[in-house]
Amino acid sequence: MLIQILILAAGFVLLVKGADWFVDGASAIAEKLRIPPLIIGLTIVAMGTSAPEAAVSISAALKGNADITIGNIVGSNILNILIILGLSAAIAPLAVEQSTIRRDMPFLLGISLLLIVQGWDGSITRFDGLIMMILFTAYLIFLLVRARRQPQQDSINAGQRSLWQIPLTAIGLTAIVIGSNLAVDAACTIARLLGISERLIGLTIVALGTSLPELFTSVIAARKGNADIAIGNIVGSNVFNILFVVGLSAVIVPVPFAAAFRFDSVVSIAAAVFLLICCARSSSLKRWHGIFMLAGYLAYFMIIL
Repeated sequence: MLIQILILAAGFVLLVKGADWFVDGASAIAEKLRIPPLIIGLTIVAMGTSAPEAAVSISAALKGNADITIGNIVGSNILNILIILGLSAAIAPLAVEQSTIRRDMPFLLGISLLLIVQGWDGSITRFDGLIMMILFTAYLIFLLVRARRQPQQDSINAGQRSLWQIPLTAIGLTAIVIGSNLAVDAACTIARLLGISERLIGLTIVALGTSLPELFTSVIAARKGNADIAIGNIVGSNVFNILFVVGLSAVIVPVPFAAAFRFDSVVSIAAAVFLLICCARSSSLKRWHGIFMLAGYLAYFMIIL
């Protein structure tokens, strides 16, 4: 147990430093390529920080551990909104772009509904997965087109910053993935030693562990004043989790969707609705929004225990 706790601590250290470097590197890429930070957050940062979810869920699907696959994704999406955005907003209010409120958040809500509809009969089939992959490809194309249409301002320091900061993105991502893997493995071992069920492990321990990159990246981005990366990271990660991770897992092998996950999926949808309502009313996430989100997750956690 002591060794696992030390491994868990080492994973946290790697996540903290990795997220710091990753945010700096992603910001430098945004300046160098004159791409809006929001787009970077929705794509590069989101996919990078969702790599642990992809690895864990696809591996679990191949091994027949469906409760880990679905629990990891649904649990991660709930954590991403209620814990990560909640904590980020509680630290510092986050401004939200209108394009995110009008397009990305409704899209996230739509695919969250799609997930529960597809899984209602007890399985995410290969055909369901193919639909998700098509939607994911279309979403990426849409983001790239949107980025090209947005006028950008040249940054005087962009080239100089990028020369030494861009490698930080790769280094930071490597540290994030390694740290996350260490933390997840240690947390799962500790959980099993304590006799926690597989479904609860998937919804909480594994979901939290694979969401640690998003947590540290978004919190650090918020502290550095990069609200677009913080918001874009979470929205993009949730889209990536549903469409790519579940979609690819289902294309490889149909993924069973236990009836118990219907409740968790409804909570995920409710979190997305609350996020959209908060942002639509004030174009920002305020501190009290963040505190309410954290309280909401605490209530959810108490129910599933």
